[in-house]
Amino acid sequence: MTTRVKPWRGVMVATALPLREDLSVDFDAYAEHCRWLVAGGCDGVVPNGSLGEYQTLTPEERAKVVETAVAAIGGDRVMPGIAAYGAGEARRWAEQARDAGCQAVMLLPPNAYRADERIVVEHYREVAKAGVPVVAYNNPLDTKVDLTPALLARLHAEGLIVAVKEFTGDVRRAYEIAELAPELDLLVGSDDVLLELALAGAVGWVAGYPNALPESSVALYKAALAGDLTTALPLYRALHPLLRWDSKTVFVQAIKLSMDLAGRKGGPCRPPRLPLVAEEEALVRAATEKVLAEGLR
Repeated sequence: MTTRVKPWRGVMVATALPLREDLSVDFDAYAEHCRWLVAGGCDGVVPNGSLGEYQTLTPEERAKVVETAVAAIGGDRVMPGIAAYGAGEARRWAEQARDAGCQAVMLLPPNAYRADERIVVEHYREVAKAGVPVVAYNNPLDTKVDLTPALLARLHAEGLIVAVKEFTGDVRRAYEIAELAPELDLLVGSDDVLLELALAGAVGWVAGYPNALPESSVALYKAALAGDLTTALPLYRALHPLLRWDSKTVFVQAIKLSMDLAGRKGGPCRPPRLPLVAEEEALVRAATEKVLAEGLR
């Protein structure tokens, strides 16, 4: 197996987790899903993110999700989310990922409360002790902690992070991050600003909608990185009615519905998530059926 030099780059799919009707995890279906994504051109997977409903998993389930992905596609293609309320627990998840064979992990800042900069730095410093490259995940909408360009530059200068999944939707940050920390890899964090951030210098995409449409998503990503707007713009316009759901509260339910419609196993979500309301379901269903009818996969 060839080891990827920077295993956080490329299209890394934040994987949805297939659940059976009794809400138990279908690990066989998950392994098959990981293999299918890589066969469709994706570079790897990010298990145990919010899209993978990690908050509702038992510790045993969470560990097995990582082990299942590694067994399916190899550790250099698996970058687990290791978010936890405490730095000690996050470090233990980083060590579990490392021991399973993963070569990078993705970490939110402390999210149990609104942490200040001193606490954020110590959080990343503790997890870095696991000895596996850390990709920061900036999602102030949910965590209430903003990894500003200046703070990211500090974390990178101290050797605590190698990249950032940028989820604010503010594409202007890409340029400030590049100025303050030119060696820090920028990863697209929200699907609906893919083109803008790719043109601004992103070198990866932690992606949601490739769970349902890997081939067209990869084609869009490659065209965007190449600056090929003749190819990228029509694809982006066609997919955007779906991509924007990645930034909505019900993104897990929306992506799982699109997976079901595309012939994948999305299935239900665990509480407290509820099924889409009728209006939301109709919008996702119509948008998904439209792109499938146009031959996008």
